[in-house]
Order: sequence, then C-alpha cells, then structure tokens
Amino acid sequence: MTAVESPPPPPARASLPPVFAATRARLGLVAALFALAAVGWWWTAQQMRGMDNGPWTGLGSFSWFIGVWVVMMAAMMFPSVAPTVALYSRMSTGQSRLAPLLFPAGYLLTWAGAGAVVFAVGAAVSRFAGDGLAWRHAGRPLAGITLLLAALYELTPFKDACLGKCRSPLGLLLGSWRGGRLGAVRMGAKNGAWCVGCCWALMASLFALGVMSVIWMAIVAGLIAVEKTLPWRRVATYGTASILVALGVLLLVAPAAIPGLTIPGNDLTPMMAPMGS
Repeated sequence: MTAVESPPPPPARASLPPVFAATRARLGLVAALFALAAVGWWWTAQQMRGMDNGPWTGLGSFSWFIGVWVVMMAAMMFPSVAPTVALYSRMSTGQSRLAPLLFPAGYLLTWAGAGAVVFAVGAAVSRFAGDGLAWRHAGRPLAGITLLLAALYELTPFKDACLGKCRSPLGLLLGSWRGGRLGAVRMGAKNGAWCVGCCWALMASLFALGVMSVIWMAIVAGLIAVEKTLPWRRVATYGTASILVALGVLLLVAPAAIPGLTIPGNDLTPMMAPMGS
C-alpha cells in the first residue's frame, strides 16, 4: 500500500469517542449535509405531491424514478451518515478538499444502483404478474407479509453485522482506506453498501406502505436514524421490529386502522405498474 493510501491515525479526544469528536470538529460539514437533506425533503415532497396511491404505488419512468430515488436517499440518509462523513473528513486531512464531498457522492452511487435494481424488479413483477398483484387481489397480503419479513430481518445476524458497521464507522474506514479522489468515492460506495445491507428491508417496507408518501418516508427515515444513533442498540432494533410487526398485522386485518395510509381503490392499476412520467 502506498503512503497516500495509508490511513492516518484515528482522531481522538480524551472525553469523546472518535466519531463524536469528529462531528464536533466538522460541524460545518455536518450542517451542510443536513441542509442538503432538508432541500432533498422539500424537492421530494414537491415531486411526490398527489402521487401517493398507497402500497405498491407505481414507480414512473426509469429516469424520473432514479432522479427522485437519489434525492430521496440523500434526504433520508444524510442525517444519519453525517457523523461517518465527518469522521472521514477529519481522517483525510491533507488530501483533496473535494474528498469529504466525494465520499457522500460514492455513498449515493451505491444507493442509485440499489434503486436501479428496485425498478427492474418492479417492472418484472408488473409485467409477469399483472393485475394479480393489485391491492384488491394479492397486493394487500403481499404488503402485510413484506412488513412481517422486514421485521424478521431486523433480528438476523446479517442485519446485526451491517448495522454494526454503520454504527461503528472507524474500523470500517481504517480497514478499507483508499487515498485520493477515487479512493473517497470507493470508500463512500463501500459504506453505502453496508447501509443498503442494513436498510434494504426497511426500504421494502416503505414500498409496502406507499413509496410516494412523504409521511411514511419520514417514518422509515426516523427508524433508520434511531437504529444508527440510539445508544441502546438492541432496544432500537427490537423496537423497529415490533413496529413493523404491528403494521404488518394491521395491513392484513385492518388497514384502515393505520394512520396516514392511503388504501388503493379497486380501479387502480396493477402493483408497481409505471405511472405517466
């Protein structure tokens, strides 16, 4: 490994863990990420206005969906990933000034790839299942089962491992350090991959509740932030699992009892069918 690729010694404070010390030392960067997230929330809300058709809302055209998806991921994820970006920024002192910005760009690149997979799966389901997976047919039980499976995933070792990487980024950064601008993108993308592994089931739950709903988008983003930042890790994961179980059961037996849920009408298009762009 060349000298430029060698990780610098981890930042330290006598009274604070490295990630908190880095966050305090890079408040400007953290504030910028929160500001970008706020703009993302505003822009996403504008784009999604009037488009929430409840569970399995159509995804629109590929270009429209990917654009909204990337901004939505920035809005949902930047607040919880900000401490990691701050830690990377502090560790990369002396490298390119663009590195702290290229790291979250790589992070979003991974999520963009995940969005492309989501769109491909949705298009395939719509093509082969057609009206059979509309809400009035199998759409409702599928939504409930999706939430129950997401709750189960919360308790798996793989979820625990991915969440551990997200909650303790110092070891991840030291173990995969790459110097330079390309290295910043690669490290951000790797961090994004662990985040996808941690959050994919919660994102599936968002589709089962209404991916075009800003309300459910905010709830899922809140659950993700709690899991990544709450000191009591088990409380966070088991609490999230309990919420998903409750929502899944209600979707199966009494969807009207779920506040903020848009229940599709019988005249809606099949599950995940593309909307007009």
